[in-house]
Amino acid sequence: MSVELEVRPPSPYRLPTYGGEDGVMRVERGIAHRLLHVDGCPVLVRAWEPGRQRVALRADPIDPRSVSSPSPAADAPVREAGQAELELALERMRFALGVDDDLSEFFRRFRGDPLLGPLIRRRPHLRPRRRPWPWEALAWAVVKQLIESGRAARIQRRLVGRWGLRLDDERGALRDVPTPALIAGRAPAELESMGLALKRALALRAVAGDVAAGRCDLAEKDADRRLLSVREIGPWTVQCLGLYGRGDPDSLPAGDLIYLKLV
Repeated sequence: MSVELEVRPPSPYRLPTYGGEDGVMRVERGIAHRLLHVDGCPVLVRAWEPGRQRVALRADPIDPRSVSSPSPAADAPVREAGQAELELALERMRFALGVDDDLSEFFRRFRGDPLLGPLIRRRPHLRPRRRPWPWEALAWAVVKQLIESGRAARIQRRLVGRWGLRLDDERGALRDVPTPALIAGRAPAELESMGLALKRALALRAVAGDVAAGRCDLAEKDADRRLLSVREIGPWTVQCLGLYGRGDPDSLPAGDLIYLKLV
């Protein structure tokens, strides 16, 4: 069983040409590939552009036996995805890729702006690089706290390489972001060995435990209050969650050094 659909983006669109800093999404020959786990079921999602202003997406179930689990295999997939899981995987990839975003009102409002107008005309397809699941946005925001982007990307790749479920054992196989349950079960020293500062390792482990136990629904803004009660979790981190994990365009991490430099 596979599920495939085609979307016509309401605004100028271009599929990303690279997968991102953590390496979990691959773009090869114009086709984006991503391994997702939906309610524990492994799904391979692909996206490509069959024509102008057309985006096709396809979700295929994966035999759980072909997914290699890291040690310890705390949350290895146990069943094959069904119709509901495949449709949800497509929905989350549509969200992450931003194919349904209608930016026409923004274009009309700012096309004459002396600063934004030339940028809009040159890059009308620009979108925030969102994550399929809010957990990924939160986890990577914690990793990125107070360090440069290149170093944060290396830590992300180490976490994925060490604890991410992967498709087959071959070198270069598709991997997924480690789950909250798996991160919550790691000792702080294990996370610190990936390059995280100890304070960040403790914060990542704490929020992962809340998410895994169901005490914090990251898709809801009400979760921010609980997150802000965790040491080392501040407004910047929850703003990154809002922008990249919930798709809230007003949740700008305005205290980010790169924005301060741009202003």
